[in-house]
Order: sequence, then C-alpha cells, then structure tokens
Amino acid sequence: MDLEQLFNKNKENTIQGRYITLENIEPILKRESLKNDVQIIGKSVLGKPIYSYKKGSGKLKIYLWSQMHGNESTTTKALFDFINLLNNGSDLAKQLLSSFTFYCIPMLNPDGAKLYTRANANDIDLNRDSQNLTQPESKILRAVFEEFKPDYCFNLHDQRTIFGVANTGKPATVSFLAPSYNEEREINESRLKAINLIAGINEILQNYIPGQVGRFDDSFNINCIGDTFQYLGVPTLLFEAGHFPNDYEREVTRKYIFIALISSFIILSENDIVSNINDKYLNIPQNNVVFFDFMYKNVKINYDGIEIITNFVAQYKEELIENKINFNAYIVEVGDLEEYFGHYEYDAKGALYKDSYNNYPNANQKADFNFNEEVFFVNGKIIN
Repeated sequence: MDLEQLFNKNKENTIQGRYITLENIEPILKRESLKNDVQIIGKSVLGKPIYSYKKGSGKLKIYLWSQMHGNESTTTKALFDFINLLNNGSDLAKQLLSSFTFYCIPMLNPDGAKLYTRANANDIDLNRDSQNLTQPESKILRAVFEEFKPDYCFNLHDQRTIFGVANTGKPATVSFLAPSYNEEREINESRLKAINLIAGINEILQNYIPGQVGRFDDSFNINCIGDTFQYLGVPTLLFEAGHFPNDYEREVTRKYIFIALISSFIILSENDIVSNINDKYLNIPQNNVVFFDFMYKNVKINYDGIEIITNFVAQYKEELIENKINFNAYIVEVGDLEEYFGHYEYDAKGALYKDSYNNYPNANQKADFNFNEEVFFVNGKIIN
C-alpha cells in the first residue's frame, strides 16, 4: 500500500500551516458528510464549543485527541486527513470502520488555539491537569474516557524544532512514547501493548523517514494525561510531530503523522502486532535537545577589543501578529556549541561579524547582521 499516495488523496486542503483555530475546523465538522457523526460535548473556559467526531462499529475502541496545547496543530491537520479517509468509501475505510469505533476530539483547547498558546485561557497546561481536573477542557477529556472506555488512547502533540534523534544530526520528525504508569517506569500488560504498537509503527516509518523517528523521555508524572490513562490500564501512545527540513509550516510532518496513524490502525486491524518486542521500542533513539534553527560557524567577533573565532546560534520565535504566525529569528547563544546542530548552517570562514547594534551577537537580539559587510542576513537568512 502506498501510504504517501493515500495521504495525497485524503489531505484536507482547507487547513494548512501552523495557525489552526476553531474557525478553521468548524466548516469541516459541519459538512453534510460529517455532521451526523459530530457532537458538541462541552465548552471551553471562554465558552467555545468543543467538538467530538465518532464513527465506526468495530469492537476495538480508539480515543484520539489533538490540540490539548493550542499551539500544537500538526496532528489536528493529520486527524482531519484521517477523517477524510474514513469517509471516502474505500475498502480500507470499510475495513477500519468495521474493526474500530473511533472517538476523536480534534481540538480540545480552542481558546489556546486562538491565542496560539500552549495553555488554555486560564493559563493552565491541560497536560498537567489530569489529576486535579480544574479546567472544563480537562473534565471533558476525562468524562469521555470514562464513558467511552477506550481500548487504546492516542495523545497527539507537536514538539519544538530543538529536538533531534539522539546525536545523529537528524531532526526528530516524529517521536513517540508509551508513557510510564508508575515511578519505576515498569512495563505491565497495558504499557506493553503501546510499546509493541509503537515498534510496529516505527518499522513502517523508517521506510519514509529513515533515522528521523525519536523516542520521548518516559519519566513518570501522574499529572500528565498519558501517564494517568496508562496508570488506569489503557494502552496510551504519545505522538509528537516534529521538524522536517525546511518544513516550518509542518505540512510534510503532517503527512508522516497521517502515515503513523494509518499504520497503527492497519497493524491493529490485521492483528499484526509482534509480542514482547520491547527491545525494538528501546532501540528507537531518544529525543535529544541538539538543534537550533540557525547556526553560524567560524565567525570572527570583536570581544572586548580581542578578536576571536567562535560560533553563534539563533532560534525562531513563533509570534502571532494579526492572525498570522510570524517566524522571527533571535540570537540565542555564542560559544563553541560543539554538540549542537543547526537546521540552517553557515560557515563564515573567519569573516568579521557586524550589525547595527553594537557589533556583537547578543542574546535576544534580532538576527539581522552581516559578515565583512559583504554577506548580509535578515531574520537569520542570507539575502542577495
């Protein structure tokens, strides 16, 4: 099966980019083909509707939610691509709908999505509210869990561009975790099911993004929703959509999240899980903070009257301005930075750093500068 072609056929073209809000997805949810499977299951802090989409008649129940963090939208796009597949009338759609019952919450945190913030409107991280359940969004997620009684949970997120696959120099385009259920990070039957499924997904993804799949840290925190659901005995998978080269809008990563979702359901529907493959899961390299968006090497800098050759790095800040996400590059750090990589790297070959500030790359300064007054950079990138 050509999963990339499957994605292209089912991609939801009305949503794209990083800024995905309730206003973007409501027209999709209100389509004639979907509306009978859609419900409003509650409201956010600011009174915005939280929608569910439920479809399928199969015995195995799958619970998926996205945009628990409002500024993590890649998996929302992929989830709608998957919903399109469920409604395309194909043999695969019929197979999935007869094998599974899917319960999706495409946007758990519509207030955070509008503000483009991780937290909700009360500035609470919903992924740290699984025990106290202080927020309406947290209560909705938990109430559905208790009523639906899923066999598997899919906790869908984005991760920052700083993550790489161990120290390989490759970005962690997609990362996974089978969350721990206790402090000792032991493996019980529930967690093993998640581990085995992730190992199967990884084998498929390696055909598309070899060396670009990571494994997230499994430190236990009962306040996190994945850890809680795993503790409650339901196999839970954390998906983290990360960076693919030159894909800051995450339209390429979106494809690989779709492929990961489809792969997981094909594996489950065909009962193609290999048991006790913990080693294959543990052999997925861990996520590591090894990347900056920009790295400039072998730069001559005048430091207190002494000229030195060093490196410096810059990072994008995603800033919401007039309902558009702007990627604005700021200098972060100066130093050898030997164990780090840049998604964009430039070798200055000893050229002298200059800018319109004080001719030194200070932290939090806009990444606008030049080398030898010959090569100019604006917002981190070279200009002609």
